[in-house]
Amino acid sequence: MHPRLFIFGLGYSAGRIAAAAEAQGWEVVSTGRAGTLAFGDHGAVRLALADSDQVLSSVPPAADGDPVLEQYGDALAGKRLTYLSSTGVYGDCGGAWVDEAAPIGTGRRAARSEADAAWLARSARVLRLPGIYGSGRSALDRVREGAARRVDVPGQVFSRVHVDDIVSGTLAAFDAPPGAYNLSDDLPASQNMVIEHACALLGAKPPPMLSLEEAQLSPQARAFYDENRRVANGKAKRVLGWRLRYPSYREGLAALAAPA
Repeated sequence: MHPRLFIFGLGYSAGRIAAAAEAQGWEVVSTGRAGTLAFGDHGAVRLALADSDQVLSSVPPAADGDPVLEQYGDALAGKRLTYLSSTGVYGDCGGAWVDEAAPIGTGRRAARSEADAAWLARSARVLRLPGIYGSGRSALDRVREGAARRVDVPGQVFSRVHVDDIVSGTLAAFDAPPGAYNLSDDLPASQNMVIEHACALLGAKPPPMLSLEEAQLSPQARAFYDENRRVANGKAKRVLGWRLRYPSYREGLAALAAPA
């Protein structure tokens, strides 16, 4: 009998995790728009959970809590759990390096921090992800669409990770000890550097540099520029044996820009 993986929320990253797991012989059952079950079909979900060897949740919390834990928390007892969280739980670090020992809950994502802690309390493997990019979702796409922006915020950097590296890190985490793991690349950099590199790969002229006011960002995008941190990935490499296919945005964008 093949092992079964239950996924809550078959989105961008989880969909690729599902495909990789199936290639390794897993049977995958999932909720989400592209999933096999409706999240609200409690009977079918609970039956599938009972027969699952691993459970992965990529469902973000709502303002009033984590919907997976609220509706199915009792059915997760005794299961091997993995949760896709966010490095946003660390808040603003003034550009300093931050690892899994740092406190969480000081940033703008209070609900995410609470969900992160709740999954850790259930002995889950909590994978904290920075900015995610990959096919159809990268600086290359924004440049092609004319939606790329360079914003003048000196010293602001952030970490990112290619979706393929999320996949390999998640599969490695299935058999790892419980706890938090940062899945980030090796080279935190400014958004402007990433946009400029994408433009160079495409032979496009970089967009003009704008002030925060000129950029007219949405409140969510503006809040992104209020945080500044470098995310360390040493624990994931050491404990999971994780090796990055794309150590930085340079390799990742180059692969995405290469002819199919």
